[in-house]
Amino acid sequence: MLIDAHIHADTRPYEDFEKMVISGIDAAITCAHDPLRMTTAAVVLDHFHRLLNNDIKRASANGLKLFVALGVHPRSISHNYDMVIEHLPNLLQNDLMVAIGEIGLETTSKEEINVFSKQLELADDLKTKVIVHTPRTNKKEVTETTTEIILENINPKLVLIDHVDFEIVDNLIDHDFTLGLTVQPLKMRPSDAVKLLKKYGTNKFVLNSDISSSPSDPISVPKTVHAMRMADFSEEDIKAVSKKNATNFFNLKI
Repeated sequence: MLIDAHIHADTRPYEDFEKMVISGIDAAITCAHDPLRMTTAAVVLDHFHRLLNNDIKRASANGLKLFVALGVHPRSISHNYDMVIEHLPNLLQNDLMVAIGEIGLETTSKEEINVFSKQLELADDLKTKVIVHTPRTNKKEVTETTTEIILENINPKLVLIDHVDFEIVDNLIDHDFTLGLTVQPLKMRPSDAVKLLKKYGTNKFVLNSDISSSPSDPISVPKTVHAMRMADFSEEDIKAVSKKNATNFFNLKI
């Protein structure tokens, strides 16, 4: 059994879920993001509804267990975003919603910081896990600000910081975060993930594909598992990053 710990199911065709299951992926976590111009809270909430209903059904029809993370992505901040945040506690009553996410910073604007902080405070109050985005542009500088805000607002053990690479890992590895490695054509190759895991170990990491409307590979997690086997990782270490760490962090019922 493998888990893909971060995807965007609403952007992918029905057939991708079949490919994932055939390649050994039994469960995945789909995250809220910015598939449209998220101009109002109503648009964002309709996006949430699709993830919790349509996409769970599409995945299930192919044998894929889909869990959900919902939140206000830094690129989907509507003028009335407070209405979205107010809905999150009720949405968390759904057993398939396992985190608030993905949330975070893209440019470190005042509005982004405000929205991010409010969601972290809510998650800390509810003792809910969060999935935190790190951007492609100015990644190190933005992640430094992101880390400061996290440590001011929430227990770091509730936080998964995603899209981690060699540029930012040294600044994160000593904190009590879980760290996501995104194996995607424009972010990290399986061989890059292997090098990073060889250096830093497997205890804190989970694998994901972040499949979306960007260049993506729905079977990048099993490809990385194969690369780890070829690099002589133990089965225990492979299981840690491909299933166990994600299951434990999100308390998944599979």
